[in-house]
Amino acid sequence: MTKTLQGEARMPRTMSREARRQQLIDSTIETLAARGYSRTTLTDVARAAGLSHGLVLFHFETKERLLAETLNYLAEEYRRNWQEALAEAGNDPADQLNALVEADFNPAICTPSRLAAWCSFWGEAQSRPFYQEACGEKDDAYNLQLESICQRLSDAGGYNRNARHIARVIRVTIEGTWLDLMTMVAPYSREEALTTVRTCVALCFPDHFTPDGLIRQSAG
Repeated sequence: MTKTLQGEARMPRTMSREARRQQLIDSTIETLAARGYSRTTLTDVARAAGLSHGLVLFHFETKERLLAETLNYLAEEYRRNWQEALAEAGNDPADQLNALVEADFNPAICTPSRLAAWCSFWGEAQSRPFYQEACGEKDDAYNLQLESICQRLSDAGGYNRNARHIARVIRVTIEGTWLDLMTMVAPYSREEALTTVRTCVALCFPDHFTPDGLIRQSAG
């Protein structure tokens, strides 16, 4: 925390409104990771940012609004991450599924503070209304995309799988490894988490995946 505070102290005093709001959202993510949802206060966020309590109020007015906008930021960052990965994957469903899986372990997304912040929002009943507002449609879009990819891969590979169930198994495996990375006494690495999810995908689509990743099909 000392390093963070020192880093913030070196930031320019004059910042654009948008840059200052981003600074406070970043500090909120770190505070959620350290203190959890219910124990996070505006004073904690202000201290983490090296700013006054009044400046936090000026930009966000209430704790609830600050937390809601932090969740919105995380949700949009997550959506943009998987959609960009999918856009670069091409049209092959195996490549697309591989891209979605790897996107969830992008080092820019899968950080200890972000995972802990997500866990804070998931674990508190009082956050559920604005979680649904911020993430409901985005979650639905992701789930439908994953199910569609699984259906096309099942059809193309002759697997005869139930795409809804396969997509759900893959999704809960990803979410489970995220929770493991946060809650285990001796958490495994991000790379081990990715291998765990790849193992799940390989059990579902063994002709296209192994625990080491995508099997590249020969042109012939």
